[in-house]
Amino acid sequence: MSDATGAVSEGSFRTTAVIGYLLFLVGWPCLHFSTVMGLVLAYVQRGDSRGTIWESHFSNMIEVFWISLLLTIVAVPLCFVGVGFLLLAFTIVWFLYRTIKGLIRALDGRPYY
Repeated sequence: MSDATGAVSEGSFRTTAVIGYLLFLVGWPCLHFSTVMGLVLAYVQRGDSRGTIWESHFSNMIEVFWISLLLTIVAVPLCFVGVGFLLLAFTIVWFLYRTIKGLIRALDGRPYY
């Protein structure tokens, strides 16, 4: 939501961050289609939120997505030798931890970092 000067309000960033985190969490049963939507939302809002506490949330979402994708790409072939299952389990736990922590901090109005 913009004011008369075109600036986006802090409450709007908060709402967008919460929606982004929820899209990340809903992504698990939906083959991560909603996670990609949350990623796009984070990229769009990160520039506008520069200098606010919400920039850390959007940066966190972007970081979580790309690191999780990279770890998954590495882990899948390693599943044939067994080690990949441990890496996949770690990736899932790490993804959920960072996403839930971010959601809680966003609901409290605190920066991610």
